Amino acid sequence: MIIGDSSALVALATMDRLDLLEKIFDKIYVPQAVYDEVTISYKPQSLKLKEFLFDKVVTVELDISKMGLGQGELEAIALYKSMNADFLLIDDRRAKSFAKLNGLNVLGSLGVMVLAKDAGFVESIREDLEKLVNSSLFISQNLIDRVLREVGE
Repeated sequence: MIIGDSSALVALATMDRLDLLEKIFDKIYVPQAVYDEVTISYKPQSLKLKEFLFDKVVTVELDISKMGLGQGELEAIALYKSMNADFLLIDDRRAKSFAKLNGLNVLGSLGVMVLAKDAGFVESIREDLEKLVNSSLFISQNLIDRVLREVGE
């Protein structure tokens, strides 16, 4: 089971690779705040994400403080804990660090792509990662290069 946060979901939607989540994980859930954030009509990939996530939304009651994180990130962390999830899908550096410090297993959008390649669901990830680089999303070229080296591309 994996719990999704907005930034990683938008990145996977940008690469047209949301389907990989269903191939790799048995269950995918997002908290209501994440769904609300990614499906705002003017946001990138909102229609794709609305369709993909419509039956994966869970309402979350928060019992943790903000700690400088957004509502979606907080709800995703709380949902991970309440559902005993295996992974938290998250790209935001601060939120990822906070989650790791609290013992959560985190996986970013690029990690999903590496898992998909390792499992044989995709032959190459280079073109997908180029879609990210050419989008309005910020992604470090050094990180892209490191991931491509890691998978032998």
